[in-house]
Amino acid sequence: MILELNTGDTAWVLISAALVLLMTPGLAFFYGGMVRAKGVLNMVMMSFITMGTVGVLWVLVGFSMAFGDSFGGVIGNPLQYAGLGGLMSADALFGTIPALVFVGFQAAFAIIAVALVSGAIADRASFAGWTAFTIVWALLVYFPAAHWVFAFDGFAAERGGWIANTVKAIDFAGGTAIHINAGAAALALAIVVGKRIDFGRKPMRPHNMTLVMLGAALLWFGWFGFNAGSALGANATAGLAWVNTLAAPAAALLAWLVVERVRDGHPTSLGAASGLVAGLVGITPAAASVSPLGAVGIGVLAGAGCAFAVSWKNHLGYDDSLDVVGVHLVGGLIGTLAIGLLADPSSPAGVAGLFYGGGLDQLWRQAVGAFAVLAYSFVVSFAIGKVIDKTIGFRISAAAENGGIDLAEHSEIGYDLSPVYYSSFGGIRQTLRIDPKDLPDWEPAAVTPSEPATTKAGDAEGARS
Repeated sequence: MILELNTGDTAWVLISAALVLLMTPGLAFFYGGMVRAKGVLNMVMMSFITMGTVGVLWVLVGFSMAFGDSFGGVIGNPLQYAGLGGLMSADALFGTIPALVFVGFQAAFAIIAVALVSGAIADRASFAGWTAFTIVWALLVYFPAAHWVFAFDGFAAERGGWIANTVKAIDFAGGTAIHINAGAAALALAIVVGKRIDFGRKPMRPHNMTLVMLGAALLWFGWFGFNAGSALGANATAGLAWVNTLAAPAAALLAWLVVERVRDGHPTSLGAASGLVAGLVGITPAAASVSPLGAVGIGVLAGAGCAFAVSWKNHLGYDDSLDVVGVHLVGGLIGTLAIGLLADPSSPAGVAGLFYGGGLDQLWRQAVGAFAVLAYSFVVSFAIGKVIDKTIGFRISAAAENGGIDLAEHSEIGYDLSPVYYSSFGGIRQTLRIDPKDLPDWEPAAVTPSEPATTKAGDAEGARS
């Protein structure tokens, strides 16, 4: 069958690509609100620099490495589409959409996959070290993993790598290539960089829950493009993925809050935001292979499972600042393995899980794909982190960490808390940042100093302690 350009499919994937790209600024807000006030700008910048480095790499060789003709199922031909010049023709189609539309859609995936890792090393990683990591990790880990996992019938003779074509594990939108991959890398970097000063001894709470909730909302909004857009068309598969992307995080949010209520005595807004993201992670690989009821089941498992998993760092001794391991690694594993249990044969994937009479066949395939990516990402990420640490350095000094990473790394602060005084001259009220004693003697009564805003150490600490 000869496929032709479909404008409806093209429009939907273009919109989805924009939604997925919006997720990275959303992640910046989500992570930025969870750190201490003195590190919010650095946390935001760690996401934004990823948009720069990975965006350029994707054009140069990244797309070709992920989706070029396969070398033994391990990596795509890095030179086949280098620079993307050969994909500008109107005849270059990927299914029913222009090739460059697919390029742009997958570029947004690559960017957020790398940015996710940053949450594990918040408040203490040098900006130069992180920037170097985004480049090397994208080249050595994300691009190859994407090639292993994603298999589409497109314009190349052989598309996709060994997990998709040999093992035949299902990953609709990136549960393994993105979330397990990023979660394993986060664990490796948390070990390499080490714990924050006073981790486990001093509260490190989110400094701005409004930012966290805004970021979570943007992530959910963008995730509809992430999952439903992966159908690569305006069709029934996209519809199922959209509904499942509603059902799973809704159920996960509730499950996380129930765990908090039983375990801690009260549900929290941070728990609601985290449960929401856990459900989104869990449904990502399974969005087109389970029913909406199955999506609710995955959401419950992901919400409750990740709620318990975030406490692992306290017992195992690693400092994953923003719980990338507990949410993305664990959530990705839950969603990927759940396909082997809950896959509905009437879904577009056409695969039956254990609960639908399919036996263990799909479950072992999912397990192989999930743990292969986990192991590869952890080992290579640990090696990359060690090399960066031994060369340009991956951790800021203790003085810089105590004083604030924003000032140390960017010479900026997220919140200007200097005193503000008010005076009136000629009936016009002005805001003056001056000392009261410097005002004219003839109008001292007009000056009413406000109480300076102060931040006590520990009042705006970072993520969950």
